[in-house]
This record gives sequence, C-alpha cells and structure tokens, in this order.
Amino acid sequence: MDGMRIALQAVVVISSLFLVLLILMHKGKGSGLSDMFGGGVSSSLGGSSIAERNLNRLTVFASIIWLAAIVGLGLVARFQ
Repeated sequence: MDGMRIALQAVVVISSLFLVLLILMHKGKGSGLSDMFGGGVSSSLGGSSIAERNLNRLTVFASIIWLAAIVGLGLVARFQ
C-alpha cells in the first residue's frame, strides 16, 4: 500500500503543477498565452478558437486525472 500511496502522491503533485500551467495559459479579459501560438483567429461557428478549445479539453482531462488521484489517496487512507 505504501508504493501505491507514493505513486498517487506523485501523480497529484505532477498534475497539480500541470493544472497551474494550463490555467495560466487560458485567456482572461485580455488576450491569453494561447493567442501567441495562433489562437487569435477565431472560427465562424464558435466563439473560441481551436487552440482555446483544445486547451480547455486538456485542462478538463488533467483535472479528471487530479481528481481520480485525490479519490485514490482517500481510498488508500481509508482502507489502510
């Protein structure tokens, strides 16, 4: 159980740092970091660019991994 706990803690730390990076890349009131990489051109169908939508998807995916690792740590602590 200690190996699993250490692995889950490592996943939480890495995914937390990755989430901070992804959230800081999002567009705020002004222009975000995603505009520097070609995200300034918006599509005619949607309000957001392709780069911003992909950044949103990646952020959701990273947050699901973070949440699963937190739940896993809770289960390991509960049944230890």
